Amino acid sequence: MDQHIGVLTFPFTCHPQTLLGLVHRLAFAAPHTKFSFSITNSNAFLFSTRSVDGLNNVKPYDVADEVPEGHLLSGNLEEVVGFFLKGAVGNFRQAMEVAVADTARKISYLVTYAFLWFGADVAEEMGVPWVPFWIAGLSALSVHFHTDAIRQKIGLNGHEDQTLDFIPGLSAMRVRDLPEGIVSGDLDSSPSRMPHKMGLLLPRATAVIANTFEELNPIVATDLKSKLPKLPCLAPSTPSSQPASNPDTSSCLSWLDKQKAKIVAYISFGNILSPSPHELVALTEALEATGKNLPKGFLEMRSGKGKVVPWAPQMQVLKHPSVGVHVTHSGWNSVMDSIAGEVPMICRPFFADNSHNCRAVEDVWGIGVGIEGGVFTKSGLVSALEQVLLGEGKKMREKIGVLKELCRKADEPNGSSSQNFNTLLELVTNFQMDSSAN
Repeated sequence: MDQHIGVLTFPFTCHPQTLLGLVHRLAFAAPHTKFSFSITNSNAFLFSTRSVDGLNNVKPYDVADEVPEGHLLSGNLEEVVGFFLKGAVGNFRQAMEVAVADTARKISYLVTYAFLWFGADVAEEMGVPWVPFWIAGLSALSVHFHTDAIRQKIGLNGHEDQTLDFIPGLSAMRVRDLPEGIVSGDLDSSPSRMPHKMGLLLPRATAVIANTFEELNPIVATDLKSKLPKLPCLAPSTPSSQPASNPDTSSCLSWLDKQKAKIVAYISFGNILSPSPHELVALTEALEATGKNLPKGFLEMRSGKGKVVPWAPQMQVLKHPSVGVHVTHSGWNSVMDSIAGEVPMICRPFFADNSHNCRAVEDVWGIGVGIEGGVFTKSGLVSALEQVLLGEGKKMREKIGVLKELCRKADEPNGSSSQNFNTLLELVTNFQMDSSAN
């Protein structure tokens, strides 16, 4: 029987793009399977700018963001997430009902972004398996899976230097590296409740898809595989690669062609948060002091030393031979892009898994450094730039090369990622649904 996969996404930051990348990959491999992708108006552009030739088995279905008409948003992510979650379950159900009527096929699998914990109950009501997709690293997933154990062991607001050595594979992580909502901050906020509920419900999943490869965190992978039904880890397919319909309109690559090898600092902090104004001043002063990249004035790029653009083809930029360092918020996709481009990182974390990833970059893998004190200062960034561009950069690139090779091998026909994808593909295309379901 041809299958019909319902896809529920979390419509914020890079989550829809990353999940859509996975869906595209599955859709190519299973052309007779229908994929109904729930999406809000704010992300509808994904289906106009990321069209794929010959791929006609993926279709978007509208869900409301529940922001009241005329309401002026404050810009706080928690506010818009709160609005969305209020009606999410009902809106998703309605979207899937429309998809079933449209395709004349009952839903046979429910693939959701992992934070949407209620996917477990919705799938159970529909009589179908639940397959959550985790877009970040395994260490961060382990933290959320073990949240109650961490709270019991450390207590709320525990000492920030205490390590998580009681969790397999997390001995390098400290309390200070944990996102708010684990042992600090508002534990009742939406950003805190979502991952906590997810961690509690993951054992109910038929499989948990992870956007990584096992060899990057082998101890954590082994631990989680022993506690979850299935954990197919797929070598990341990040959303930052340049879409065919969105060319390099700012001429980033041609500008990079004119620069010397390994001297350019590529600076990007994702699409949600950015440093404070005084940090941006410190950032500019540090870059000017190194004699590279950005001149005084920052936005007045007249000296040819730097370039500021609203969007850049990140993967192509990081693979360019002139780029010597990536100054980043250390979001998971950006870390994976840096590994693929073999570019060391300077990490300035903001929220969520950023600090956790920064710790791994610096102390687990040795492929970058964190900003001293966690915020940009002129002296701190100058020191970090000198360390990467003039000091340990070569060793860091060698270590990144080892990780990149592990990823390449995982993606070979007999590699772990390829085998996991085949397992997942067989799982979602061969399910025999009870005829009384839905």
